[in-house]
Amino acid sequence: MAFPTTVNDQITDSVTQANTKVLGDSPAVATGNLMIATSQALANAAHNATSNQQLAASTQQASSTMGVSTLYSIDTASTAKGTSSIYGT
Repeated sequence: MAFPTTVNDQITDSVTQANTKVLGDSPAVATGNLMIATSQALANAAHNATSNQQLAASTQQASSTMGVSTLYSIDTASTAKGTSSIYGT
């Protein structure tokens, strides 16, 4: 200590050392927190991308099924009648 006090020097030294350790650990703790937040954000982004791909695939399959179903549901007799009237046969 720079000046005499009524507090024991060993106590003031231990408090000073504890405060110095906290100040020394702060950059590492802050960097660790940054890495954790960044990794969680990237994991959420990857999960959202996967979910969007699955939803898009499901939508594409449903629209393809409806398109094929529509094509198969067209009556062939009316198609033949229309075709014959177009070609005049």
